[in-house]
Amino acid sequence: VQLQASGGGLVQAGGSLRLSCAVSGRTVSSYMGWFRRAPGKEREFVAIIRWNSNSAYYADSVEGRFTISRDNAKNTVYLQMDSLKPEDTAVYYCASRYGSYYSHPKYYSYWGQGTQVTVSS
Repeated sequence: VQLQASGGGLVQAGGSLRLSCAVSGRTVSSYMGWFRRAPGKEREFVAIIRWNSNSAYYADSVEGRFTISRDNAKNTVYLQMDSLKPEDTAVYYCASRYGSYYSHPKYYSYWGQGTQVTVSS
């Protein structure tokens, strides 16, 4: 499975960005997720979607501001980020796993290269 993340950039606080993760290779996985790593911090869960349903899960810190979605025909997962805050600044990664739901990044086998999101105050 190959994952290609894109869409990061520099935005002012309160602004919006949409990240994309294109999936290729092996058939799509059970769960696709977005994770992030801020400077000096560990990688953390942001949002996860089940590929074959509308089930979605969010970290408390982004609930109500971020929306994860997928386009099965394009094999692409999106992360719509609204009302961005400076504390959202991080490198964002998409990842996938087969099997049961987990939110901890250690359970995800396939990773994209990361895309930088910077939110200025």
